[in-house]
Order: sequence, then structure tokens, then C-alpha cells
Amino acid sequence: MEKKNNVTMFILRGLSQNPKVEGVCFVVFSLLYMAILLGNFLIMLTVHMGNLLKSPMYFFLNYLSFADICYSSVTAPKMIVDLLAKRKTISYTGCILQLFGVHFFGPTEVFILIVMAYDRYVAICKPLHYMTIMDQDTCSKMILGTWIGGFLHSVIQMALVVQLPFCGLNEIDHYFCDVHPMLKLACTDTYVIGVVETANSGSIALGGFVILLISYTFILKSLRKQSAEGRRKALSTCGSHIAVVIMFFGPCTFMYMRPDVTFAEDKMVAVFYTIITPMLNPLIYTLRNAEVKNAMKKLWHKKVFCQATDK
Repeated sequence: MEKKNNVTMFILRGLSQNPKVEGVCFVVFSLLYMAILLGNFLIMLTVHMGNLLKSPMYFFLNYLSFADICYSSVTAPKMIVDLLAKRKTISYTGCILQLFGVHFFGPTEVFILIVMAYDRYVAICKPLHYMTIMDQDTCSKMILGTWIGGFLHSVIQMALVVQLPFCGLNEIDHYFCDVHPMLKLACTDTYVIGVVETANSGSIALGGFVILLISYTFILKSLRKQSAEGRRKALSTCGSHIAVVIMFFGPCTFMYMRPDVTFAEDKMVAVFYTIITPMLNPLIYTLRNAEVKNAMKKLWHKKVFCQATDK
């Protein structure tokens, strides 16, 4: 650790070194990123304008959509620009900030999904006390806790990297800055740091998954006591959440719970949880949630009616 850091800039290898492949990827990922922005902004607009914000479930969904936009915006714009660049570079400071953003918004999404699972547990298992337990003040504190948790995790991850000396090697075999690819470039022994990083990220992924599993175990046990119609309604709201959880936790667990010695940067897996999942979240919650679809239809009809009246 006594070696000095003389690297001021990193080179990102990106998704591919083939110009033709990069051209296709530029078009595809530009469309995907626009879909992320449009879909999640639409969810947020529907929640706010459709008077759904008072419901705890949609209060949390609003923040999940906001986190999706922030999470994908940390990596996607830079990746898209780099697909047309001959030399893909990022400053040391920019790299550290990108790493901070990835590990801030990613875990924040995990914590929001956990909070949403708890919301469904209370709604289904304790319906008579739902509005008392999940009041506005409690929901606000829970959301604040998710952001604080994400911030603390990100600070730890960033602290592990900023102390590392980089003495010459500066080519990151990825399309964004992350802890594991940067550990490979450090001119010092990074075994202990790698173990700490894996334990830090892995505990969030594993702990979150266990909490979600316990929540849905109680939910499923409670559903056996309800009528067929009650089970159908409950599963319609839980189904969207379960689908999002599987899509997000699967790739994240695969990437961050492997020991450092066997870690190999899988860019396609990273693309899935940084771009594909944030794009699919609005579709899942829209297609599987009748209340959101009805709110969107009302907003659309209201807009059409207002335009017709103005004319």
C-alpha cells in the first residue's frame, strides 16, 4: 500500500472491439435506455397524477422507478457514447464516482424490494392493521432507510478502492468501473480487499434474498386461509414483485457472491441487471397490475379529453 497511484485515467474495453458489433449495440442500447427513461417516468407520473401515491405499495413503486432511472443512468449513457468512440477512456475521479453510483443505487433497489415485500406481507397477513402499520410516516422512514443503506454500502466499496495504488496498468475489461475489475489492476495484494468486497456485496444479496423468501413463505401460508378471489387479487399484486425480485437478484447474486479467485467479468450479466431489468420493471408492473393500468387509462383519457376541449 506504500506504492503511489500514478494512474489518472482508465481505458474501458467496453462490450466489444468489433466496430460492426459496436454499431449494432449503439442502436439497441440507445433504444433500451430511452425505454428505461420513458417507462419509469410514466410509472412515476401515473403514481403522482393518478392519486396512487397515498397507497404504500405505489409509494414504494414510485421510488423503485426513480432508483431504476438513476441506476441505469450511471452506466448506460457512458457505455452508449463509448460504442462510437475509438478510445474509451474515463478519468480516475470519474471512475470512482461511477463505482460509487453503481454501488449506491444498486443496493438501494435491493432494499426497496425488501421494503415492498414487507408491505405485501402486512397487506395480506395483517389486512385489518395495514393502514395503521404502514402509515405515511413509517413509509417515509423506511424509504429513507433504503437510501441510507445504499449510501453506506457505496462508501465502503469506494473506500476499498481509493486506497489502492495503480502503478501503470489502466485497462479495465468492462464497460463501467466496478470493484473487481479494478482490483485486478492494483499493484498490491488485493486478496483481503476482495474478500471484504465479496462479503459486503454478498451479504446484501444473500440477506435480502433470505428476507424476501421468509416474507413470501408467510404470505403463501396466509393465502391458504383466504377465498379463491382473495388469493387471485393477492397473487396479482405479489406476482409483479416476485418477477422483479428474480430478475434483479439472480444476476446480482451470480456476479457478486462468487469468490474473487474465480471471478470473471461477465458483461452480459452486468447488462442484464443494469439495463434490461430497469427497462422491464415498468412493463411488469403495468401488465400485471390492473390498478396501474386503469390509472394510466384514466390519465390518457383525461389528456385526450382536455385536448379535444381545447380545440
